[in-house]
Amino acid sequence: MILVLNCGSQSIKWKIFNLPRQSQKAKAGKELKLFKEGKREVFDFDNFEKTLEEEILELKNFKISKIGHRVVHGKDIFIDPVIITQETLKEIEALNNLAPLHNPFNVLGIKVCQDIFSDIPQIAVFDTEFYKSLPKIAFTYALPHKLAEKFGFRKYGFHGISHEYVAKKACEIAKKKFDKSKIITCHLGGGASITAIKNGKAIDTSMGFSPGGGIVMMTRPGDVDDEIIFEMIEDLGPEKTKEIINKESGIKGICGESEMLKVIAMTENPEEPSRRRAELALDIFVYSIQKYIGSYFAILGGCDLLVFTGAIGYHSSKIRNMVCHPTGDLSKGDKNLNILNKTKILAIKTDEELAIANKIKNLKFKNYG
Repeated sequence: MILVLNCGSQSIKWKIFNLPRQSQKAKAGKELKLFKEGKREVFDFDNFEKTLEEEILELKNFKISKIGHRVVHGKDIFIDPVIITQETLKEIEALNNLAPLHNPFNVLGIKVCQDIFSDIPQIAVFDTEFYKSLPKIAFTYALPHKLAEKFGFRKYGFHGISHEYVAKKACEIAKKKFDKSKIITCHLGGGASITAIKNGKAIDTSMGFSPGGGIVMMTRPGDVDDEIIFEMIEDLGPEKTKEIINKESGIKGICGESEMLKVIAMTENPEEPSRRRAELALDIFVYSIQKYIGSYFAILGGCDLLVFTGAIGYHSSKIRNMVCHPTGDLSKGDKNLNILNKTKILAIKTDEELAIANKIKNLKFKNYG
């Protein structure tokens, strides 16, 4: 059996798969969302670890042969699934600052599993793996090349496990060949990204060197003029600026709320004092998605499949309709502006844990039975 652990800053997800089998459903699984006193605040790091340890200890009775971990940032060091050793773990941990809302929790999940399942091989699967096919014109920043090479400044892309999974699933549903299709995938959740896929390979994606770039997100601003960051650092200092960019910006920064269901509810309540701010936040979110879809439509030369996934993308038909059927000032109701009229649009629930299990099920490693 394969245990897959997916740790985030506000949740712990695990699933156990009995692969290879005809059924791809998990034999067991659970998702814990960690909030403090009913508020949208993650438990402190120590309590997170305690909760995680208690949860993983409950799995000792399963006959687990491999453990897969989702790791968000692998930089250009890790481009394929890798067996976790003390050396590789140190290298992964050194990337924590590049994905501060994700990698520290991924690393913590690895360490807890190493303590509890010390004799079982553990494999890291990276969100950045799917983007190793990005062409140079897509991943290269217009910076001095020696500086970029020294620090590894380039676009890495994220949510790759999810984007790849739903793109392949969409092709199955639409009866199209993955390696012959033009696909745009939209992973919309607390973090959000969009990817252009051509003939089975990612050719561009909205997130960049870190998960902070691209479209507007719930607490991150997405693309922002670098001079704004410089001004903030000068006034507030680097640490406070980093905290604001990662945790206080995006939709939350505009309207004060970081949960999409509540933002939508605010827009529908005429008595809500912040209704106009919520409407603006929602419109900006949708507009940023539309801009990326439009640009990817252009570089792909059309789009066979447009796929929505993630907590917002899959569950919110309102957001999907706003993205695909614009009615605001920019469209003026002109149907001819709808570039998606020949594109099949799907909402697919992602399953990163299953994708990870499938990636590692046939991997064999030395020194492990």
